[in-house]
Amino acid sequence: MQGARKRRIVPLAPSCYVSHMRAIVVRHYKTLLNASDQILGWGDAPRIKGWRADVAKVEAALQKHAIEFDAIYSSALERARQTAMFYARQRGIPVIHDVADFNEVNYGLLYRKSKKWVANNIPQHKKDPDFIYPDGESFRQMQQRSSHYLKFLAETHPQKTILLVVHAGVIRGLVSYFLGLDYAAQLKRKISHRYIGEFEFEGANCVRYDEIGKPSGFVSEGVIDIPRVQTASSGAVNLEFDKKTLKYNS
Repeated sequence: MQGARKRRIVPLAPSCYVSHMRAIVVRHYKTLLNASDQILGWGDAPRIKGWRADVAKVEAALQKHAIEFDAIYSSALERARQTAMFYARQRGIPVIHDVADFNEVNYGLLYRKSKKWVANNIPQHKKDPDFIYPDGESFRQMQQRSSHYLKFLAETHPQKTILLVVHAGVIRGLVSYFLGLDYAAQLKRKISHRYIGEFEFEGANCVRYDEIGKPSGFVSEGVIDIPRVQTASSGAVNLEFDKKTLKYNS
């Protein structure tokens, strides 16, 4: 991407002029387990000493594009919550909303296992999205809960711009779901801690996807061209969110 095609920076319209809901999706700061190639999942770990370099780079890009937020959401895991709090403090936003549906995939008993060990001993790892990890869940289950909660936000926050701080696995799931990609083929795409994805929704349908941070593997490996514009939903399973029970109904 770099050097091959320069993109013109166009400031995004203030949320009061946006006809659709816009979700700006970023990844949490880098942790010590990220740096040592160990599995996190629903576990957590301290941030690395140089964690500010990544979030500062993301913040600079957000400022460059003049993006302001009406609300900030994150997963319920500490690394995402703390990152969200950093962006909230920069803007004087007093509240962040942490949602467990945006948690990383639950790797269960594999927490703190080396990624090399997992690749050598779990043949389904990042190949079969329906494989359920021991005492955990599958990538498909994670994708369903995270994508459908984002659809719920899109339907209930029209004309709003939301910052969403999540995890690499969640980002792969969201991009695959809303762009109608083969999920199994996307499980190993690289997602930088400087990634910034822009999802624009009309109702529950994602009508535009772009990346304004460090390009993900979806872009650098030629899976998609950006911006990606579509006029219909991906045809994924349609689940309705019941606001009273906080559950999804098929």
